[in-house]
Amino acid sequence: MAENKNQIAVTLFGELFMADQLARNRLSKALPKGMELSHFTMLNHLYQLTEPRTPAQLAKSFALTRGALTNTLAKLEWAGHIHISPDWDDARRKQVVISPAGRRARDTALDSVAPMILAIIDRVGSDKVRDAIPVLRELRRCLAED
Repeated sequence: MAENKNQIAVTLFGELFMADQLARNRLSKALPKGMELSHFTMLNHLYQLTEPRTPAQLAKSFALTRGALTNTLAKLEWAGHIHISPDWDDARRKQVVISPAGRRARDTALDSVAPMILAIIDRVGSDKVRDAIPVLRELRRCLAED
């Protein structure tokens, strides 16, 4: 029985890693010129939030080092896609929000990648994709806890 579980685990994570690599490659090619996948994922994350986030919170959400996150945030701020401002409750911290230009850039990027994503969903089947989402979400949550 343990061997069966091990094989399931190896197969599952092998599929996840390959799907991740292929998805990143395809998405990167479909994004608007000059936008990196890390920029799109950050803008998409900030787009969905209702409250500002600190760089530390964002680093934790993306499992990034502060250095890697700082680089992405600096590029997004330079492009005018985010605003980084002091946290008025704690001057030692900063807070990050998406700007109106960042919302437009995210929408443009989403328009660029949507046809490719929709074509894949059509090939796999909407019902299968819908059924997979809760499982993938639970896997993500379990991985985030560790």
